[in-house]
Amino acid sequence: MALPSSLNRYLLLMAQEHLEFRLPEIKSLLSLFGGQFTSSQETYGKSPFWILSIPSEDIARNLMKRTVCAKSVFELWGHGKSPEELYSSLKNYPVEKMVPFLHSDSTYKIKILTFNKTLTQEEKVKRIDALEFLPFEGKVNLKKPQHIFSILEDYGLDPNCIPENPHNIYFGRWIADGQRELIQSYSVKKRHFIGNTSMDAGLSFIMANHGKVKENDIVFDPFVGTGGLLIASAHFGAYVCGTDIDYNTIHGLGKASRKNQKWRGPDENIRANLRQYGLEKYYLDVLVSDASKPSWRKGAYFDAIITDPPYGIRESTRRTGSQKEIPKSIEKCPESHVPVSLSYHLSDMFFDLLNFAAETLILGGRLVYWLPVYTPEYTEEMVPWHPCLKLISNCEQKLSSHTSRRLITMEKVKEFENRDQYSHLLSDHFLPYQVWLSEPKERNLHDAKWVPKEEGQDECREMSEASMGGHDVYLRAVTGPGDPALSRCHRTQS
Repeated sequence: MALPSSLNRYLLLMAQEHLEFRLPEIKSLLSLFGGQFTSSQETYGKSPFWILSIPSEDIARNLMKRTVCAKSVFELWGHGKSPEELYSSLKNYPVEKMVPFLHSDSTYKIKILTFNKTLTQEEKVKRIDALEFLPFEGKVNLKKPQHIFSILEDYGLDPNCIPENPHNIYFGRWIADGQRELIQSYSVKKRHFIGNTSMDAGLSFIMANHGKVKENDIVFDPFVGTGGLLIASAHFGAYVCGTDIDYNTIHGLGKASRKNQKWRGPDENIRANLRQYGLEKYYLDVLVSDASKPSWRKGAYFDAIITDPPYGIRESTRRTGSQKEIPKSIEKCPESHVPVSLSYHLSDMFFDLLNFAAETLILGGRLVYWLPVYTPEYTEEMVPWHPCLKLISNCEQKLSSHTSRRLITMEKVKEFENRDQYSHLLSDHFLPYQVWLSEPKERNLHDAKWVPKEEGQDECREMSEASMGGHDVYLRAVTGPGDPALSRCHRTQS
């Protein structure tokens, strides 16, 4: 695909982690800042070097103020598969675009960056000297130069088979670095309030970028937990709020998740986390609430919903309710009443989540959430859908040889109507994540959670079958305290 002549070409140097998340993040951020993803590259795959077209340098700088998947961006002056091709490309680059950065009053330095190979100092100097044909008139300043130029060499992805000559060579003017340092400065290890499943800082920022979170947005997390996702959104200037069914987590009570600490301290809560990073002004509130029974008035409130629903593995999936019929209405319940909770099946959870997003997101707002999958049987048809929401991206993070979770990003493209809540949000393929236990007492299974096959297989005491929705899945059936049994469940044909 040919690049528009009016657009400048830029080279992105990408980080080599969370590979599937990189392209959706860059596309989302370019869209956020008024650009459009345009590139002549056929595929990106695992390569750290991306050539793309961006309307202006300001958009390129704004992109780097947000991305955690890219290390740096360069204005691309030339590239080739050999030094000769690179020099020819540089000679064809318009001189009028070079002159503002090479005049006699400027200072500069040239850096050599290599991927998958280390060069000696002598080799680096030789490459720099070969650029003497460029009209550099300024002075060299290695400490504080006004302009930095870079030669970037790509030696492929295989560390066990490094070629003598690079596959590609690039030359460009450095524009800006990405926000990779946020991963360390917001590390969960340094955070005041954490839980068993607090989201990794890097993934939290990726989710906020996929959700196109911007300044003065209102971002909501219906499964807020310890609020790790809210922190990333607040860092970008969004006002944040959330709900969770767990009273102790919301109020910072109970046992601590940190090693060598038995109980949580008096000031361990979500608000304290935001205060730790100087983001308390973006805190709206967090509430104890049941995601299956939203307490919000009808209307569109949120610019983004970013959440990590519990999968029932390290955190239980619960909702309010009782297996017994209780005639007493909720109005008659005392203020101190604590509702009974039941298992909240994954298929029901995602059904409710998509409906809630379709109702409460503004038009153009985004829903970003994690979907757990059993890898051998995963198909794209398993991803929940809704007539008001358009699928933007679907990225996989592998957890084990058999399990993974997928980061799903959806955008609201249609106003919600009452009939939309009856849409078939889930295909039959998604039903493996719902455990149908119509007679739990007879099956002697009072609680069931989806888990990978390997987990707990050695402690399996008996095998039993349960009727499922068409696929084999594994669940841990707790028959009593300290008595786990691993069941392989499949659909039975009647």
